Amino acid sequence: MKIKNIGLNFLIALIAAIIVVSAFTILGNSPQSNVTNSPPDRNWQANMPDDYDPGNLDFAYAAELTVHGVVHVKTIRERERDIRDPFEFFFGPREEDPEPDEGIGSGVIITDDGYIVTNHHVIDGADEIEVTLHDQRIFNAEVQGADPNTDIAVLKIDETDLPYISFGDSDDLEIGEWVLAVGNPFGLTSSVTAGIISAKERALGALREGDMPIESFLQTDAAVNVGNSGGALVNLRGELMGVPTLIISPTRTHIGTAFAVPSSIVQIVAENIIEYGEVRRGILGVSISGVTPELADEEGLDEITGVYIEGVVNGSAADQAGIQRGDIVLEVNGNTVASTSELQREIARHQPGESVEITLIRDGRERDLTAELLTMEEQRKLVMEQEETLLGATFKMVPEELQEKLNLPGGVQVTEIGPGELQAVGMGEGFIIVAINNQLVGEPAHIIYLLEDYSGNVVMEGVYPDGTASTYAFTL
Repeated sequence: MKIKNIGLNFLIALIAAIIVVSAFTILGNSPQSNVTNSPPDRNWQANMPDDYDPGNLDFAYAAELTVHGVVHVKTIRERERDIRDPFEFFFGPREEDPEPDEGIGSGVIITDDGYIVTNHHVIDGADEIEVTLHDQRIFNAEVQGADPNTDIAVLKIDETDLPYISFGDSDDLEIGEWVLAVGNPFGLTSSVTAGIISAKERALGALREGDMPIESFLQTDAAVNVGNSGGALVNLRGELMGVPTLIISPTRTHIGTAFAVPSSIVQIVAENIIEYGEVRRGILGVSISGVTPELADEEGLDEITGVYIEGVVNGSAADQAGIQRGDIVLEVNGNTVASTSELQREIARHQPGESVEITLIRDGRERDLTAELLTMEEQRKLVMEQEETLLGATFKMVPEELQEKLNLPGGVQVTEIGPGELQAVGMGEGFIIVAINNQLVGEPAHIIYLLEDYSGNVVMEGVYPDGTASTYAFTL
C-alpha cells in the first residue's frame, strides 16, 4: 500500500509540473504579456545627430563638424626692462631689450566672416594677436571688445567663407550628457577630448577683474589643460555649449574638473560686442546670497531654494520696483532661480531699459513685481552715492581713485564718526572697512546686513588712506 501511495504522489507531482511549465511558456509567448526588455526612450537622445546609433556611441560626427571652427590663439606682450643702467644716459643702452612674453590659447569662429570668441584672460594686455586656423593659415586679429565680468572677448580676422560653429542652448544640457572639448592644450592644435557635464550653475568666485562678475559655469570632466582656454565645449550635434575658461588643479593640468562659460552667456556677450562694441547689460541693483537651511526654516519654505536679498541700492531698478532687503527671489520671467548664479544669469540676458518680472516671497506671501533695468553707468553712479548710518558712524563707498591707489578688493569708508561703538574703540574718520568677521565688505548696505541685527564679537579689518592698516574689535 505504501509503495502504491508513493507512486501515485509522484505521478500527481509530475502532471502538476508539466501544467506549470506549459502555462508559463504560453504566457511568455503571449502577445498580451507586459514583460519587455526594450530600453526606455531617453530625452537626451534628442541631442544626437539624426543618424545616431545608440548601440554604437561615436564622437566622430561632432569632432569633424567642429574641429575646423576652432583656432589657435598666440599673443605677444612686450616687456620693459626693469633695471635702468645709469650709464645709459651717456653711452646709450648697454643691454638688449628683453624677449617679449608669448601666450597661447584657443578661439571659436562663430561667423563665416571672421568673428571669433575667446577668453578675456587669453588676450588681456596683448600687443599682438595671431590666429592660426585648422588649415594652418595665419591671420593677425583685432580685439573687437571684451567683458571681464564673464571672461569673454571677441576677435576679428579679415577673411570670409570660414567654417564656424553654431551656438546651441546650454540651458538644455543635462547632467551626465556627453560633451567634447575642442582646443589647443599645450599648443597641440586641433585636440579633441570627451567627457560629460558634471554640474551646472557653478559659482566659484574665480572672476576678479570685472566690477560685477557673473559666474554660472558648466562643470565637465572632459580633459582641459593650459591652452584650451577660449576653445569650444560642444554637444554631440556639434553645437557650441560653452567656452572652457578655467581648471581647478594644484598642478595646472587636468584632474577631471574643468569649467566653461555657458553658451547662454557667451552668445549674448558676443552679439553685444559685435553690434555695439561693448556689452550692454541691464542691472537690477541688489546684493544677494543663497538661501540657507536656517533661512528656509525661518521663512517657512518647502525647499532650500531661491536668492536672498541682502541689500537694495537706493534708486536702483530693484528699489523702484519695490524689492526690499529680506525678500527671497524665486523666479525671473517665469524661470526658476534656485541660486545666486541663476539670478545673475537671468538678469544678464536683458538689456538696460527692458523690464523683468520678479516673483518673490515676503513675510510668507508670494508677490510679483516688475523692474525696469538700469545701465551700468546709472547703477555705478547710484552705488557711489550710497550712504548708511550705524553704530554712530556714516558709511560711503570708497572713491575709485583711492581704491585703485591702495589696490583694495572693495571696502566702505567711514566719512563721519560720532558717539558710538566705533568711536569708543578709537576708529577715526577716513578709515576704510575691508572686512567684518572675515567677510569682505563691498558697499554700505553690507554693513547694515552684517551688523544691524547682530549680537556678539565684531572684528573690523581695514586701512587708512595713507596705507596704515588697522584692526578694531568690540562687542555688540
